[in-house]
This record gives sequence, structure tokens and C-alpha cells, in this order.
Amino acid sequence: MKAMEYPMRIGGQPVKTAAPQPVVLPYDGSEVGTVFRAAAAEVEAAVAAGRNAAPLMREMTPAERSAILRKASQKAAERAEELAMAVSSECGKPIKEARVEAQRAVSTLEFSAEEARRLCGEVVPMEASPVGKGRMAMTVREPLGVIAAITPFNFPLNLSMHKIGPAIAGGNAVVHKPASTTPISALLMAGIFEECGLPKGALNVVTGPGGEIGDLLTFHKDVAMVTFTGSVDVGMRIRNLAGMKRVTLELGNNSAVIVEADADLDDAVPRCVTGSFAHSGQVCISVQRIFVHERVRDEFLERFVARTRRLAIGHPHDPKTDISSLITENEAERVCAWIDEAVGAGAKLIAGGKRQRATVEPVVLAEVPGNAKVSCREAFGPVVGINAFRDLDEAIDRVNDSEYGLQAGIYTRDLEKAFRAARRVHVGGFMINEVPQYRVDHMPYGGVKMSGIGREGPKYAIEEMTEPKLICWKVN
Repeated sequence: MKAMEYPMRIGGQPVKTAAPQPVVLPYDGSEVGTVFRAAAAEVEAAVAAGRNAAPLMREMTPAERSAILRKASQKAAERAEELAMAVSSECGKPIKEARVEAQRAVSTLEFSAEEARRLCGEVVPMEASPVGKGRMAMTVREPLGVIAAITPFNFPLNLSMHKIGPAIAGGNAVVHKPASTTPISALLMAGIFEECGLPKGALNVVTGPGGEIGDLLTFHKDVAMVTFTGSVDVGMRIRNLAGMKRVTLELGNNSAVIVEADADLDDAVPRCVTGSFAHSGQVCISVQRIFVHERVRDEFLERFVARTRRLAIGHPHDPKTDISSLITENEAERVCAWIDEAVGAGAKLIAGGKRQRATVEPVVLAEVPGNAKVSCREAFGPVVGINAFRDLDEAIDRVNDSEYGLQAGIYTRDLEKAFRAARRVHVGGFMINEVPQYRVDHMPYGGVKMSGIGREGPKYAIEEMTEPKLICWKVN
């Protein structure tokens, strides 16, 4: 049976080009759909459609925008299985994880709908200044206009909703550029939004190569903001090219967990295994470094390896599968090369490492040197390093010895130690008795250092996607 075609959505219309591109299941290379490669003309048309729709979005009341988002949330819930299968097929995510992502996307839209109704400014106490006597002022929040949303392959549905939902809630129009490997769920959602009454042109989806389309959107004079999730290199390029545009960047990480001697290992071990290997480690906040107190390190490692070996490797559509493929075979080869480099530098390979096509057996390393790539860079694969430490201050220093700072965590029953670590570890989010892969969709989410700038989570993203205007009047 021929794979379905998924045209771009520009100005509320389906758009095809003379350059069809297959979308394949990374696990076995089978074709799951066909999309169409955009060029400069399609990007220009999408931005123009957004520019034309922006005044309509601006004039809609928060209640009207909220109603559309709520309808989209409900429609996505009704079609959750279809969306989950699209995610599993385009990015190779195990179907049980894809189903969770579909439900999270429903929640993200629901939170966005709620935040649309809470969009407000504040009263400014003008008479706090002697020259403010007889004057009153307030701020209102206004939309920026056209927002370019560039999203990654690993959570193609929910991370798209984290940009599109708040943008619509704030009264903006959107041009969405999904990852070239995972465009199907984005195109399905664009259709859902149109069914729910979103004005034509308020959400446009263009598909094709990220470098070419991303540059066109970043440079475009009618794009007011670029919100991007992806690699550090691309994020830095966007920031350098954006000029005066507003930019939100959610970039890389190499998340660390500290496991103290008093930690509840019955809780810490299974959560760390899940945090390390969910979606084959292709998560920005995937656990990559675990520092375990030397008194419990051997027990932790033994239990961690035993649980890792029970993970089921297989086809992503099989409900029993825990581990499937990486996004491409090239990425699997890179991860294996990084593992080999770490072992060559002195790390001990405790478990895993076999590769078949794009699938890599989960890897557990011990005694990993700090300068190995799997320690100091983002692996984005199923590999974790477990090292011992003697005291908490040493562990904190080792966690901070990174150019990244998205999220980190600690397992301990000692509140003083927990909050000492929370204060001293330099990250955007710190988890106590939880892995750094933990995220709920309404919390503020973003990093420091090379992990990015700005925050996501509907409430916080709306603040990035709107600007305050002061209105001041003379009373007497």
C-alpha cells in the first residue's frame, strides 16, 4: 500500500511542491508517509499568510483564543491513538511512550487555553515618584506578530504544542518548521487547529531541510520571534543571525544525578534506568551522568545493570518494546564511536553496546573520565556513565563541571544535603528525589549556560511571546 501524502499547510490550504520526500520509520527504514520540500517561495508564502492573519489574532479576545485551544485539546484527545502512531512511526519512539506524548500534548494545549484567559498586565504605582503625582498607569500584554517555531524530532508532537499553544494564546500567528525527519504529527495538528476555527494563516507548517528554511525564517523581516529547540550549534547560529528579533532557545544538556549513601535505591534505581534510556536516550534531559556515593556505588551499579538488561528491545509499534531505534543509523554509529572513545580513555563497559542498524543496546559505563565525550557532551543516545564520589561537595563540583545547565537531580533523605545541592548546582531546574528527566508541562522549563535562554511551559512561554505596553494617563 502506498504511503499517505501529507501536504504543507499554508494560509489554510494544502501545498505540494515538485520535490516529494519520504518519511521513514528509523527502526527498519520502511516508508510511512510522503511530505514535500519547501523552498524560498513556500517560506515567503507562509510568512505572508502569518502576517495577514496576525491582525485577526490580535483582535480576538483571550476567551476566543482560549476556546480554540480548548477545542484543539479535545480533538487531539479524541485522535490520541492516531497521533501516537504517527509519532511512533516517524521517530521510532516505542508506542507506549508515544501514547504518553500524545496525552501530554493534550495537556499542553489545555494549559495554553487556561493561560490565554489569564493574560494580563499590572497597575503601575505612578505616585510612588514625586513626578508621578496625579497620574495613573497600567500595562497590557500585546502579541509580537509572526512567530517562527522550529521544533526537534524527539518529541515532535508535544514540543510543537509547547510553542504553538502559547503563541496562539498570546494572539500571535505561527510559521512552524518541524524536524525534517518527523513532520507528520505537525501536519496532522495543523489540520486539527483549522477544524477548531483557527483563522486561516494563523498556523502554517512548512517542511524541508532545517538549515535552509531556518535561515530564511530567522532572516525574514516579518518574523518577530524565533523559538527553537535543538542542538547548540544550530541555536547559536539562530541567535547570531536573529539580530533584534526575540529568541528562545532550548538546547542541549548532559543531565546528572547525585545518589547519596542514604538514598532509597528501590526508588532511585528504576527511575534512573527510565531516565537514562527512555526513547533510547534521545531526550534533552536524559540522564547521562550518575554520581553515586562510594558506600552504595557497587550495590547501585549491580541493581542498575540488572534492571537495564530486562529492557525489551524491538519494533516501536510493539506495546512490549522499551528500546527501539535512534533517529538514524548515522546517529547510532556516532553513539557507538563515543562509547569506544570512552572505553579507550579508561572507562569500563559494564553492559550493552551491540548495534543493529539504528538500534543500540543500552550501554552502562563505569569510571568514565570527565573529558570523554559521553561525559562532557550531549550523547543523545542510550548510554549512561556511573562514577563514585566521596562527599557531596565533590559530587556538586563534578555536576557543575559542564558547559550545559538544563536540569539535574539528587536522591537523598537528608534535606540539608538536598537543598545545599539545589542551591549550588547551576541549572535551570533541580529535582529532589527525582531524575532530571522529570517534566510536567506547565512548569517553567529551560536552561542556563549552553543549554539555552528563555523558558517554556505555557505561562512562561506566553511571557516570551508577548510584550508589555505602558498606558499612562493624567488624572488632574
